[in-house]
Amino acid sequence: MLLSSSAPRKRVHTRIIECVGYEREDGLWDIEGHLTDVKTQLLMRPETGKVIKPGTATHDMWMRLTIDISFTIHFVEVVMDAYRFPICAEILLNFQKLVGLTIGRGFKKAVKNLVGDIHGCTHLSELIGRMATTAYQATNQARGEREGFNSENRGRHLINTCRTYASDSQVVLERFPNLYTGSRTQSGS
Repeated sequence: MLLSSSAPRKRVHTRIIECVGYEREDGLWDIEGHLTDVKTQLLMRPETGKVIKPGTATHDMWMRLTIDISFTIHFVEVVMDAYRFPICAEILLNFQKLVGLTIGRGFKKAVKNLVGDIHGCTHLSELIGRMATTAYQATNQARGEREGFNSENRGRHLINTCRTYASDSQVVLERFPNLYTGSRTQSGS
């Protein structure tokens, strides 16, 4: 379904974020993210005198997180092909601080503490958040197989992550009855 029509307008900026998960032969997972920003107007960078033509990326950044099935980060690679100031690239090595961190509850806060604010890049921080959710999607099947699709642990990682998986929702009652906390009489069961 498309959004409703809007007032006449012109496109001025496009941000594209693509995240892809790969299962490696060595049992690890590569989660790769790519962020681009593109303007439709001619830009002049006053600090360098550089002219950026319409349609040329003003930001073009890549990141790879290599994780295990428990979401522990083993390797980080960050590349910036386009960025605003030469100083931006000075923070690339800071992202090595993420090695050993586990994607899960508190991950965003830990990332902010390690590579946020003046120690990082707002664009890469946004990208890593999207990569974290991609890690869950990419490993879902493997985690289900490891945990056992019919085990008591099945679905535990989803509980209370959104309205659908609220512990008292009808969806949880139907899919994960052992994790349901609502009133079974009100749900019609």
